[in-house]
Amino acid sequence: MSNQFDVIVIGGGPGGYIAAIRAAQLGNKVACIDEWKNAKGGAAPGGTCTNVGCIPSKALLQSSEHFDHASHHFADHGISVGELKMDVAKMIARKDAVVKQNNDGILYLLKKNKVSFFHGRGSFVKAVEGGYEIAVAGEKAETLVGKHIIVATGSNARALPGTPFDEKQILSNDGALAIGDVPKKLGVIGSGVIGLEMGSVWRRLGAEVTVLEAMPTFLGAVDEQVAKEAQKIFTKQGLNLQLGVKIGDIKAAKKGVTVAYTDAKGAEQKLECDKLIISIGRVPNTIGLNTEAVGLQLDERGAIVVNDDCQTNLPNVWAVGDVVRGPMLAHKAEEEGVAVAERIAGQHGHVNFNTIPWVIYTSPEIAWVGKTEQALKAEGRAYKAGSFPFLANGRARALGDTTGFVKFLADAATDEILGVHIIGPMASELISEAVVAMEFKASAEDIARICHAHPSLSEATKEAALAVDKRTLNF
Repeated sequence: MSNQFDVIVIGGGPGGYIAAIRAAQLGNKVACIDEWKNAKGGAAPGGTCTNVGCIPSKALLQSSEHFDHASHHFADHGISVGELKMDVAKMIARKDAVVKQNNDGILYLLKKNKVSFFHGRGSFVKAVEGGYEIAVAGEKAETLVGKHIIVATGSNARALPGTPFDEKQILSNDGALAIGDVPKKLGVIGSGVIGLEMGSVWRRLGAEVTVLEAMPTFLGAVDEQVAKEAQKIFTKQGLNLQLGVKIGDIKAAKKGVTVAYTDAKGAEQKLECDKLIISIGRVPNTIGLNTEAVGLQLDERGAIVVNDDCQTNLPNVWAVGDVVRGPMLAHKAEEEGVAVAERIAGQHGHVNFNTIPWVIYTSPEIAWVGKTEQALKAEGRAYKAGSFPFLANGRARALGDTTGFVKFLADAATDEILGVHIIGPMASELISEAVVAMEFKASAEDIARICHAHPSLSEATKEAALAVDKRTLNF
């Protein structure tokens, strides 16, 4: 096999493997380098998303939701069950199997599209005539040369200063996905996506969960009306949400973890728990990339500096996903990966940051796209708002889940949709209609005039769009 490639992708996560496949489809000779290993030491492409992020967390969320439904909701449907028992080991094994299926699927897709896969850590060596020399450190050392390099090395969990992860008692998202038994008491520092999702998993299975959040408001990036509804619901479910805290000393011992903190009123408090998940964000991963060898520019956060087209300061070197600016979302990385592959081929790759959806896979789910109401107020933009509760939706009643609502925000003059916010059942699926609508500059009236199936949850979307102009069909 020749070591000369048109495109070399460093990283096999959502941004990397998608970029590699698209570049190969466009006629390039492509290599993809990825160092993730499975339990047996084999290749496990897919990055954080597939291995310790999106995929395994959703597997655990699904398992715990089944258990929660059996415990609390089956009787409402006339279903009687005996004594419930959760086999955590089997749940974790199922999660691992789902991850492996995705790993194997990615390897199959790379092979199908004739992408050369190299298992190991990729790093820059030097610029050479015709491109860049890239080293692969794995079971077998390799040296490749690529005309174009796409860096897609992702991100790592951020640790609290002085409190490293041991993944036994003090856990990142990695350790949180591999807890062997339901902890009696679980502490979570940070009320972001990872903290809420993992807290929800173990709460459903019987853990007493306390979430410590430094910010004085809950889910500050979410529309305020949605965030307030979510806080009320999660508190009712049993999550102990402590906002505006200041974290002090954290001590781990054989019996568990102790967290000293100051609460919002300034009082000294202490949290004692069996396990502690720290979910305070993620940092760009450039470890071992050897950026200094070629002069690749990093910013003050350690992210690779890129322009709007994902070009770095070096000719023919690109970067996508969590390792660059913008939201750390798998689907954002995928969009950038496709766009860069197309730009390399002379096409006009497209990524619209204004229509990237966000989802929190709790129960109820939270999903949104576009501007929040507080952002529009801060901008001084004239807007109209409309909302509709799932309580009045026939399909939600039949499902037995009428929690939450759909909210539309539209320009006061043009009626163009500026933002859509959903808290409720299947919000992660419903938000796609709003993404399509906003991408094509649709108005709220456009959504209101589209025929939606009856009965369906999507009728709540139509009703919210109607409510922008103070109308309703009230299905």
